[in-house]
Amino acid sequence: MTEENKVSVVTGGGSGIGYSICKALTTLKHTVIVLDMDIEAAKRTADEINLAGGTAKAIQLNVSKHQETMQVFAQIKDEFKHIDVLVNNAGIGSVGTLEETSEDELDRVYAVNVKGLYNCSFAAVPYMKAQGAGVIVNMASVASTVGIADRFAYSMSKGAVLTMTYSIAKDYINYGIRCNSVAPGRVHTPFVDAYLEKNYPDNKPEMFETLSKTQPIGRMGKPDEIGAMVKYLCSEEASFITGSNFPIDGGFVTLNN
Repeated sequence: MTEENKVSVVTGGGSGIGYSICKALTTLKHTVIVLDMDIEAAKRTADEINLAGGTAKAIQLNVSKHQETMQVFAQIKDEFKHIDVLVNNAGIGSVGTLEETSEDELDRVYAVNVKGLYNCSFAAVPYMKAQGAGVIVNMASVASTVGIADRFAYSMSKGAVLTMTYSIAKDYINYGIRCNSVAPGRVHTPFVDAYLEKNYPDNKPEMFETLSKTQPIGRMGKPDEIGAMVKYLCSEEASFITGSNFPIDGGFVTLNN
């Protein structure tokens, strides 16, 4: 199948990194299905793609809901006949140590970051198996592999994302399905801005600079840079790559010693 005929599903595609991934995949001429809990945000992404000459559709989805996810993916398959790419990007953050993480908070993070990836992959993989081909890219994190202070629940979830990536890649390689993950460092997204507004309203510029310098390269990543990496992994140019994790972190994991 040529790139132009492929259908890509992106969760959390309404804003931030997800928005940039959707835009990047349109340059491959993929039809992009923008999934997001915030349907208005998803529509804005899809409308922008369509106005620019691409093809996109927005669908509301809470990835933590199993039956809802199954129904949405069945709807996509019925309408577009195949699902070629799944980008499990939807995720939520969490700040706190073990003692500062309530059971409800742990469950909240698990439901989206871990179960959400399970739900979407569970829904998509049978269609990919039937096709004999498919690509899954999961959004991991530097927190998947190194300890980060005050990120207990988030690190738990992203560690799971990494190992689920390896498991899917191993189990479905003979069905023509590739599965990889991308592990960003700190990226300048609306989450960062909201975090600064909530915790440092009086000195946001100074804290932004401090956070930026935690990356050895001296700045935060840009959503478009993550989108470009995901685009590559979803393309035929990456057809020899599976079961791999790709840090895109300004040297955070290897140079921050």
